Amino acid sequence: MSTNRPRLDEVAREAGVSRSTASRAINGGSRVSPAAQFAVDEAVKRLGFTPNPMARALATSQAGSIALVIPEPDEKFLSDPFLTGVLRGMSGALEDRDLQLILLIATRNRSPERMSRYLRGGHVDGAIVTSLHRGDMIEDHVRGHLPAVFIGRPFNDTALTYVDVDNVTGGRLATEALITAGRTHIGTIAGRDDMTASLDRLEGWRRALRAAGLPDDAVEKGDFTMQGAEEATIRLLSRFPETDAIFVASDTMAIGVRRALDVAGKRVPADVALVGYDNLGMAESMTPTLTTINNPLVQMVDTATRMLLDLIADPSMPARQRVLVPTLVRGQSV
Repeated sequence: MSTNRPRLDEVAREAGVSRSTASRAINGGSRVSPAAQFAVDEAVKRLGFTPNPMARALATSQAGSIALVIPEPDEKFLSDPFLTGVLRGMSGALEDRDLQLILLIATRNRSPERMSRYLRGGHVDGAIVTSLHRGDMIEDHVRGHLPAVFIGRPFNDTALTYVDVDNVTGGRLATEALITAGRTHIGTIAGRDDMTASLDRLEGWRRALRAAGLPDDAVEKGDFTMQGAEEATIRLLSRFPETDAIFVASDTMAIGVRRALDVAGKRVPADVALVGYDNLGMAESMTPTLTTINNPLVQMVDTATRMLLDLIADPSMPARQRVLVPTLVRGQSV
């Protein structure tokens, strides 16, 4: 017997059955022979195994898999630390569970009907959806057909279960840090206007500036990409050469902003102070280190996973929403 808390693999070996059979026997699933059930029960007693309650919720699922749906092009997924972080978090959350993770990259040039048929066709027991855009059909594909949880607030949020961070508060905290530092010409490089996170962060920037009696017209869109942010910063400086601070709606875009500032001969933070958003590793790699807003990705993924397990166990459960609190992480860019 292991000196640590026994794991499902040990129970399976002790009982002489597969891991999936052991999981179903322990958690009350079907398709387990009487002999296998007896062997697993005896192994549980000998090892002192305690079932995982999250695994129990999934044991009776029919497909044995869930989908992570990301409606972004492949190249965006591979280069975006938030999206790759969601994938790593989901993989980690399901590591000790008898459940397969299926990644679906739902690009716009592929048939939405094909995605719909797959999600509704019994191939998965539920789905987690992230990086949703206005007009994406994913909401319609899953609404009323499949247990689903969204990471990030959908536009039509009242009847959907989702986990998000308070992006309005995050944008406000970032801008207030720049105001407190004495900056008075504060621009922003925003994300896409078809995503709620981008619109909410922009609204937080506006609220902070209006409360301080400062103008809120210095806005350019960077589309959450380095190249887009670099080009947007060039436009911003052309329109507002007096800019002495910029709130950037993601740390990824902050790299592009910094490139444009370097080309323009602007020093950070002496000439232009910067605050980013996400705190997923890029902020610490910048010189000077980037002040940013912490986006609690690990907590969001864990919360979304638990909510999805609840929905799979009880599909009649009403929609729930969980909004997490962002915090300011101070670097040397302000």
